Amino acid sequence: MAKKLEGTERSNALASLIGWDELKDRNAITKNYQLSDFNAAFGFMSRVAIKAEKMDHHPEWFNVYNRVEVTLSTHDAGGITQLDIELAKFMDEITT
Repeated sequence: MAKKLEGTERSNALASLIGWDELKDRNAITKNYQLSDFNAAFGFMSRVAIKAEKMDHHPEWFNVYNRVEVTLSTHDAGGITQLDIELAKFMDEITT
């Protein structure tokens, strides 16, 4: 099981992410992606799904047309882990 990030380790990991926000009501991070159209949004979600399946770590997300709202947290660890950081960085890499 992945270990929940805490203290300096957590702060440093979150500082390495751009545009991700911590959720106030739970131990999770969130980001909204705006892509060019529905096809681009669906393609983004497909690429993330393949990566997430390989990691056995799946995002919470919501899609409307060209927007994808993502929330990441490792449920069995009770918060943010290195898995969330890795998946967040992957998402950012494929959208730049």
